[in-house]
Amino acid sequence: MSGTDIDTGAPTEWKKYDSYALNVDPDQDDRATEIKLCSFARPHMRAFHFSWLGFFIAFFIWFAIAPLLSEIRTSLGLSKKEVWTSSIVGVGGTIFMRFLLGPLCDKVGPRVLFTCVLCFASIPTACTGLVTNATNLAVLRLFIGSAGGTFVMCQYWTSRMFTKSVVGTANALVGGWGNLGGGVTQLVMGSALFPLFKELFKDEPNPADFAWRWVSIVPAVVAFGIGICMYFFSEDSPKGNFTDLKKNGAMADVSAASSFRSGALNLNTWFLFIQYACCFGVELTMNNAAALYFKDKFSLTTEEAAAIASIFGWMNLFARGLGGFTSDKANAKFGMRGRLWAQTIFLLVEGCLVLVFANTASLEGAIVVMVFFSLFVQAAEGSSYGIVPYVDPPATGSISGIIGAGGNSGAVAFGMGFRELEYKDAFVIMGSTIIASSILSFFVCIPGCSRMLGGEDDVPAKDTLAVPTPETDKVDDVNA
Repeated sequence: MSGTDIDTGAPTEWKKYDSYALNVDPDQDDRATEIKLCSFARPHMRAFHFSWLGFFIAFFIWFAIAPLLSEIRTSLGLSKKEVWTSSIVGVGGTIFMRFLLGPLCDKVGPRVLFTCVLCFASIPTACTGLVTNATNLAVLRLFIGSAGGTFVMCQYWTSRMFTKSVVGTANALVGGWGNLGGGVTQLVMGSALFPLFKELFKDEPNPADFAWRWVSIVPAVVAFGIGICMYFFSEDSPKGNFTDLKKNGAMADVSAASSFRSGALNLNTWFLFIQYACCFGVELTMNNAAALYFKDKFSLTTEEAAAIASIFGWMNLFARGLGGFTSDKANAKFGMRGRLWAQTIFLLVEGCLVLVFANTASLEGAIVVMVFFSLFVQAAEGSSYGIVPYVDPPATGSISGIIGAGGNSGAVAFGMGFRELEYKDAFVIMGSTIIASSILSFFVCIPGCSRMLGGEDDVPAKDTLAVPTPETDKVDDVNA
């Protein structure tokens, strides 16, 4: 709320809350300087928990069909290429959504967009049972894939709520706990709900066919409900919702096109785009491939393969957060150079472990290697978004969207490999590409920040994550 300064009598800037449950930095737009995981207080921690919960359920419905693909393949008589085409379309359609949602976050805020996407994606999820052929399956997964766009709002929201000293950890935690939905959906859908629905339809001629057609209604209803709650019980930023801030003159109206242009013309955005393709793109590929790989290679049942495949996603419980935490600690000691080295090491080790996984012949060995492989995949994702808020702070939404789209682009590219090649060859290509991407960190050059092998951090630039205000907007117009 607005008012007057007690000492000077001058009008104060409008904001929804006069005080906060967390310590904040007024110079960084009242962003929080700490994270209290057990708090659900508005606005900071409420946004934090809705960020990861919203992305979690989005990820859950996005890949709810993955552990059931072997059953769908049998039921509809699909080929390997047709199954992989649906998986590629499912992650490929999200690329456009992420490019679109990034600039829109800068303009309208994350809360409304989160609600719209979750509620929309829940509808095709509930319609999974209507699929009758390969074309139906591909189109259905295209629309369900819109749920993957929620990652942009997830990362943007915490970037608006937390200061540079903890933003890497905050982004990594909400992203990691959200990605956890990919592991939980393998276990819940493939090893819990699917057998339950088979039991419910045991009197039908083909219980498995009825089970996969009806089971997706459950996560669809949950996703829709979470989307509605998010709209009514959270705020876009520490000072309130974007609509209220603009109405009270506390925030400039940002041009979505201008925001996207700023992000897209920054070369650092595209270096991180490629690196994110080689970590998040790998995770998306594994979410589609793991259950099929373990079932086909080791002759497991659908339930067994889904349970093992879920391990990859379960590592998100701490691995991505560990990557963000490591990035923040490296930044505290070495500045941006520390973040870049952390990013490089995570990607390099990840690529090497993919090559080891490709050449592991035993089930036990494959599971062990997959655990460590997953750890470094998700740590690299966390360290990536420890760097993102520094690239161009006023265009953070657009940059988050573009880099996030890199993850889906990587999944499409790697998915094409798995569709056309044998598993081992596809894994070798993927691992080699990841190792090559780690070199790109040497070319990242962010104004005011140190580089991998030189430069110094400019403290004022590093300590401030700028946000557009009516005053700065006017200055930018004059300079332009």
